[in-house]
Amino acid sequence: MSMKESGKADAKRAALYRMMMPDHLCPFGLKSKDLLEREGYEVEDHPLKTREEVEAFMQRHDVKTTPQGFIGGERIGGYEALLEHFGKARRFAGAYQPIVALFTVAALMALAVGFVSGQGLFTVRVIEWFIAISMVLLGLQKLKDVESFSTMFLNYDLLARRHVRYGYFYPFAETGAGLLMIAGVLTLIAAPVALFIGSVGAASVFKAVYIDRRELKCACVGGDSEVPLGFVSLTENLMMMGMAVWMLAKLWIGVP
Repeated sequence: MSMKESGKADAKRAALYRMMMPDHLCPFGLKSKDLLEREGYEVEDHPLKTREEVEAFMQRHDVKTTPQGFIGGERIGGYEALLEHFGKARRFAGAYQPIVALFTVAALMALAVGFVSGQGLFTVRVIEWFIAISMVLLGLQKLKDVESFSTMFLNYDLLARRHVRYGYFYPFAETGAGLLMIAGVLTLIAAPVALFIGSVGAASVFKAVYIDRRELKCACVGGDSEVPLGFVSLTENLMMMGMAVWMLAKLWIGVP
């Protein structure tokens, strides 16, 4: 083998040091190993099986965490560093990933319901289901931790600031209205509730973001959300308002 071929072969070798103790198997270590192998590297796997081995390794290489990946003798770092090294840093991610995933799933669910029910895939009823399902999924995100949601909600909602208990009521109202809209029943309850919370929400977001110019996190997908307050939350509220007005109009003119 020539020196050039030898160097190329060496370049495709990597070393990985990761925790693999009886009571803890590091998930990022497994991800790092999988990533290196998918990139065509032969991985020299060095499992650290005791706390003493982990501490000795971190002290020797002056690092604070494991796993640690090495390529060509050079330390690259942990899983995130390896992603960045291979140009795979989370391109489609950041704060908006949960909300994009939620609306995508809501759209697919609406299409599925339209198909199964025989209503067709691209009909007004499917659009109604999409909005209603979105409301339920958004409400579910808030219901995961109502306390955290209500705390974040108090940062900008005008009614919650006057009546703190409204922040606890909101997730149940949004979810309940959405469920009734999916079923197409009790419109005289679902539509006014959606119109009310949507109107208050839209006014609150508009004031906080576009008048007061405040930079806040949106509670639309729960109290642990990193989504910036603004377009997403405003869209959520406008969708509820539009759906409520549409359903009341249908009821008024007698359209099923």
